[in-house]
Amino acid sequence: MKIWEKSICLAFVLSVLFSFTGFTAECSDIQTRVLRLHVLANSDSERDQTLKLKVRDRILAESAGMLDGVKTREEAEKAVSARLPEIRRAAEEELRSQGSSDEVHAELTNMYFSTRQYGNVTLPAGQYDALRVTIGSGRGHNWWCVLFPALCLPAAEAPSSLEDVLNRNEMELVQGGKGYDVEWKSVELYEKFVDWLRLRHGG
Repeated sequence: MKIWEKSICLAFVLSVLFSFTGFTAECSDIQTRVLRLHVLANSDSERDQTLKLKVRDRILAESAGMLDGVKTREEAEKAVSARLPEIRRAAEEELRSQGSSDEVHAELTNMYFSTRQYGNVTLPAGQYDALRVTIGSGRGHNWWCVLFPALCLPAAEAPSSLEDVLNRNEMELVQGGKGYDVEWKSVELYEKFVDWLRLRHGG
């Protein structure tokens, strides 16, 4: 049996085991409450990575107030969807001011994220809704943050803490850090397997 086949089998076994646990259920619930921002650079060249950060800063500045009055992820998605043309235009204006002719694609999508740390919290691996901004080919390293709750927006009047949208058990989970190392890895294997199945069957 090839290594990748063994990995898939292991992921499947873990998916069966952990699909029946409260830990995995709580991780899945977190995914439904959060909207993420994902900015992909054109390449990994020093210039393209610098441009990525310039675009990031412009998007965050343009998004100030965008989520004011928003209480749920669904409301956040509606607000972002209405501003997609403005977000793309602002990103391209920033690129032009920096002497770049790269195009920008901005969309709301559902995509896989590995386990990531943001400040003092850990977000579990899985499928999250996200505002994805792709610069040029989008083949460079990415930058991400949490758009809702508005952890990365300046002076946001929207919920700006995970405590605003997660319950006590979920907050304990995301703040558990290294205390959940084994669980994080198991959930990540499970979610990778689910993502592999989804892609394999064109989901």
